[in-house]
Amino acid sequence: MTNIVDWVAVDWGTSNLRAWGIAPDGSVALERQSAKGMGKLTREEFPAALIEVLDGVTAAGGGALDVLICGMAGARQGWLEAPYLEAPTDLRGLLAGAVHPTMPDGRFAPAILPGVCQKAGADNVMRGEETQLLGLAALEPAFSGMVCMPGTHSKWARLSGTRIDHFSTAMTGEIYEVLRTHSVLRHSMNGDLDGPGRAEGFIAGARAGLDHPEQLLGTLFQVRAGALLSNRQPDWCAGYLSGLLIGTEVASNRHLIGQQAVPLIGSPSLCALYAQVLEMFGAIGLPQDTTNVVLAGLKAARSYAA
Repeated sequence: MTNIVDWVAVDWGTSNLRAWGIAPDGSVALERQSAKGMGKLTREEFPAALIEVLDGVTAAGGGALDVLICGMAGARQGWLEAPYLEAPTDLRGLLAGAVHPTMPDGRFAPAILPGVCQKAGADNVMRGEETQLLGLAALEPAFSGMVCMPGTHSKWARLSGTRIDHFSTAMTGEIYEVLRTHSVLRHSMNGDLDGPGRAEGFIAGARAGLDHPEQLLGTLFQVRAGALLSNRQPDWCAGYLSGLLIGTEVASNRHLIGQQAVPLIGSPSLCALYAQVLEMFGAIGLPQDTTNVVLAGLKAARSYAA
């Protein structure tokens, strides 16, 4: 079966890729998914992965089908490196910075959007999040403030319209996994980690992180000590560790938040935890629909043709 679309939007992550066929009126005509993320492919395998996920998809006007890609396909270890735009920068310039990898035939014309970097003594990088930020700006044109993108490597960015002024990264999700599986704390998390005690542990950990972020290194050991001395169960310990790390992360950005509600872009479950921690000191977190934000960003990037 042939599917005719105007162009294709692609979010190519480390683990998976998602593709949406966009109709001439801007609606989503089809959606495809593949487990062939950047981390599972050699550079030479990217064209075949794209051809596979777009099997039977053709351009409405004939000729090559435009495919606009954000995410890790443009990383140094990806398909073709897309050099970073340097913050502060206007995200309307994403398409102008795109790179164009070659394909074995002329059916598809892919373009990979760049990420954004930050230098001047505060080195940092993002790939994929910049398109989400542009999408948020397209959906909320009047927004100006801090945006949080929870994940393995959480991002906090100051967005003013389509301009990203500065950003930071917190390795919260990765640190949680490393500590849970490779540190002495693992001995306190052998068992069901999603039991009823997890919520209580999360609140206790978040409060400790919010109140005393400077004591993180010492407070971490309370996970182990609590299991040994206070019979804390694995679910409580896992919740405490998660809350402590997220609370510390949020506390480090607390001075930047002010009175503005903070949009949260990420998985619904993770965004709910961040919203809970923000609420603990009177701030407001507003979870966003990640798919809608990514699509809005890809559409906006394409609309700002160079």
